[in-house]
Amino acid sequence: MAFDPESAGRGLAETFKAHRTSILLGAIVGLFTGGPAGLVFGGLFGYLVSRLLRKAVSSLNPQQAFFRATFSVMGKLAKADGRVSEQEIAFARAVMEQMRLDDTRKAEAIELFNEGKQPDFEIASVLKPLAIYLRHRPTVRMIFVEIQLQAAFADGEVSKPELEIIQQVCAYLQMTEQEVSALVSRMQAQQSFHQYGQQGFANANPEQMIDDAYAVLGVERSASDGEVKKAYRKLMSQHHPDKLVAKGMPEEMVQVAKEKSQEIQAAYELVRKMRKAQA
Repeated sequence: MAFDPESAGRGLAETFKAHRTSILLGAIVGLFTGGPAGLVFGGLFGYLVSRLLRKAVSSLNPQQAFFRATFSVMGKLAKADGRVSEQEIAFARAVMEQMRLDDTRKAEAIELFNEGKQPDFEIASVLKPLAIYLRHRPTVRMIFVEIQLQAAFADGEVSKPELEIIQQVCAYLQMTEQEVSALVSRMQAQQSFHQYGQQGFANANPEQMIDDAYAVLGVERSASDGEVKKAYRKLMSQHHPDKLVAKGMPEEMVQVAKEKSQEIQAAYELVRKMRKAQA
C-alpha cells in the first residue's frame, strides 16, 4: 500500500492530541535537563508513559477496558482484508457520534482504531482484561460482539479474515458456537432491516422484510404469539440502556443501545401488524 502523507499527518495529529499533556510535560522537563535533544526525548518518553498508563488503567477500569477494546478491535476488523474501506471508517465515526464523545475522547478512540490496524496488534491484549470483566455479564458481552459484527458488516459483507477475527473475539469472551451462530444470523437480519428503515419501508420487498423482522427477534414464522412476545421482551431487556449501564457498560454507549432497542421494537411492531392483518 502506498504511503499517504495526508493520512499519516492526520494520524500523527490525532496521536498528539490524545497524549498532548504527557508529551508536553515530558518535553518541558527534557528541555530543562537536556536541551534541544532532551526536549525530543522527553516528549517521546512522555508519550510512551502515557500509553502505558492508559493500558494499565484499562485493566483496572472495566468501562475503559470496554472502550479500548471496542475501537481497537474495530480497527483490527477494518484492516483484516488488507485495506480499510470508506464504509468501515464511516461506521467507526458513526459509533463515536452515537457515543457523543468530546474531542479528547474522540481523539483517543481514533488512536485506538489506528492502533488496531497495525500488523503487530494482538487482540488478546485488550480482550483478556475485558473477558475477565464480562465473564458474568452476558448481556454486556453480547452488546460488545454486536458492535463488532456491525463493524464487520459495514462494507456489505463479512470476509473470511473478518469472520476469523470475530471467532477469535468470541473465543476469548468464552461464547459457545451456538451463541455465535445465533448472534451472527440475528445481526445479518438486523443489518438488512436497518437498511429498510434508511431507504424507506415502502420500497422494500414485503416478504423479505417480514422474514428479517422475525430473524431480528430470533424466532421462526411458525412461532406462536406468546413465543414472539417472549423473544421480544427478552431482547428488549437485554438491550435496555439503564440495565446495561448498571451492569458496567460505559455510559457513552447508551445511545448505541437505544438505537438497537428501537430496531427491535420496529421489528416486533411489524410482526404484530402482519399477524393482526392475517387473523
